[in-house]
Amino acid sequence: MGTEKHEGDVMTDKPEEIKKKKNVRIELHKPDDFKQVYSIGAIGGHSPYDFRIGFYNDLPMAVSKKGDEQVIQRRLETEVILSPLATVELVRWLSQHIQNYEATFGPIAKPQMGVKKTKKPDVVQDSTELQGYM
Repeated sequence: MGTEKHEGDVMTDKPEEIKKKKNVRIELHKPDDFKQVYSIGAIGGHSPYDFRIGFYNDLPMAVSKKGDEQVIQRRLETEVILSPLATVELVRWLSQHIQNYEATFGPIAKPQMGVKKTKKPDVVQDSTELQGYM
């Protein structure tokens, strides 16, 4: 009755308002019990279902009575469990932020064990311009 179907047309019962792209706004909320944790390292693993990352800090303990052993207590501060997709997104996010950090501050160098610094820097860098995370 005056309605012709052309190849590639899709028949639908949805109103036009539903087909339009909607804007999504995400509001970040920090609950009252929110806490930040500083960490010097991470350990973890994965299963077919998720990735687990435990963040830790090290606490040097007393040297053994013989004096031949230094004990370091590794304290697990928190663990994050992520889906595989969330893990991939985290890797992308971290990679981008590391790239931005190194573009601003230079390469991140891993400290060498057993190497002592003998020369102090001549100039003290002022960090007052750094007012949060980039």
